Amino acid sequence: MAVRSQFDYIIIGSGMAGLQLALAMVEDPFFKTKTIALIDPDSKTSNDRTWSFWEVEKTNTKWESLIHATWPKANIYTSNKHIKLDLEPYSYKSIQAIDFYNYSKQKLRKIDNVTFIKAPVTKTQDTATGVNVITSSSIYKAHHVFDSRIPKAFFTSKKSINIIQHFKGIVIKTEQPVFDTLTMTMMDYRLKDGAQTTFTYVLPFTANEALVEFTYFTTAKVKEAVYDSYIETYIKDYLKIENYTILNTEMGAIPMTTFPFSDYNTENITKIGTAGGWVKASTGYAFKHTELKVSTIIENIKRDKHPSSNLFKKKYRFYDKVFLSVLKDENDKGEWLFEQFYNKNDVTSMFRFLDETSSFKEELKIMWSLLSWRFVKAFFKTL
Repeated sequence: MAVRSQFDYIIIGSGMAGLQLALAMVEDPFFKTKTIALIDPDSKTSNDRTWSFWEVEKTNTKWESLIHATWPKANIYTSNKHIKLDLEPYSYKSIQAIDFYNYSKQKLRKIDNVTFIKAPVTKTQDTATGVNVITSSSIYKAHHVFDSRIPKAFFTSKKSINIIQHFKGIVIKTEQPVFDTLTMTMMDYRLKDGAQTTFTYVLPFTANEALVEFTYFTTAKVKEAVYDSYIETYIKDYLKIENYTILNTEMGAIPMTTFPFSDYNTENITKIGTAGGWVKASTGYAFKHTELKVSTIIENIKRDKHPSSNLFKKKYRFYDKVFLSVLKDENDKGEWLFEQFYNKNDVTSMFRFLDETSSFKEELKIMWSLLSWRFVKAFFKTL
C-alpha cells in the first residue's frame, strides 16, 4: 500500500519525546481525525538507555505498566558524608528504553491515522501552507512539524554555557544476592576522576542485578576505556563484588546547557525533546519534563495557540544558569553543591524545585542552602 505524503502533523524522531507526543495525541479525542507521521531512520529495537524519575508514591502514573523497578530510599555519598534519603511521599522509578519503545509502537500501530516512516530527514522547508519534510527518497508535507533534531548552531555556540552529562553504565548480575532493592544510589562521589564533577550511580533492579554507571558533568568527553576503569574499580572496591556477568551496556551524552533551543521554533516547526531544551539543564533529567511539555503542547494546539507557548518558566532557567555557571567555572565544586542541596533541604522541596513546581519560599530556602562565595559570584554573573 502506498504511503501517503500529506499529514496534519509530522514528528521527526521516534525517541522518547516523539513517542510521548504521538501517544498523547492519539489518546486525546481532539486528534481523532488528524493524520500523524513519525519519521526516523532507526527502528528503536535496542535497549539503549534507562530513564528514571521521581513521583509521588501512590500516583497512578500513565507509565505504571512499564516501571522496571521502584525505590523508596536513596543514598548520596560525598567525600565526607553519607546522606540517607527517605523519599516519602515520593519514590524513584526506572523504565527500560526497549519497554517504552515496544509499548509505544505497539499502541500507535493500532491507530489508522498514524504512519511510521523509516528514513533520515535531510531538510525541512517552511512554506506558506505548512512544512515540507525532505528525506533521502521522498518529500512529505504537514501543517505543523515537531522536530527532535538538535540545531547545528548548538555545536558551534560560543555564547552558551555547555556542560555535558556523559556516562557509561553496565547492568551486572551477581552469583549471590548483594543489592538492597529498597535503596538506590543517586550520587556517589567517593571515586572521582581528578578535580572534576564525577560520580557513580547505582540502580539495584533485584538482589542480584543492578545498573552501575559512571557519570561526568564536564565540558569534554572521555574515551570509553576511562569509564570502564572507574566502573570496574567501583564494583570491586566499593560494592565489594568480585564475580559478575555483564547483561547490558549503555552510553550517553546529555547536554546541560543554556543554549536557546526555543529560538529555533518557527510558525510551523516546533523543536522537541533535547532539541527543544526539554532536558533539565541543571540535572539532565528529561522523562517527566517531557511528559509535562507534551501536555502543554496538546493544550496549546486545542486552544489554537502556538504549540510552544508557555513551555518554560524564566525563573527556573535563571536558577539552572547559575548552577551551570558554577560547574563551568569551578567544576570540582559540583560535589559540594549537591551535598548542600541534598543535605540541607527536605525531599518534597527538592523534588518540587527540580520539577519546577516549587513555591518562592521553597526556592529561597534552597538558594540559601547553596549560599557561598562561588554561588554569589555565579548569581551576579548570570544577572
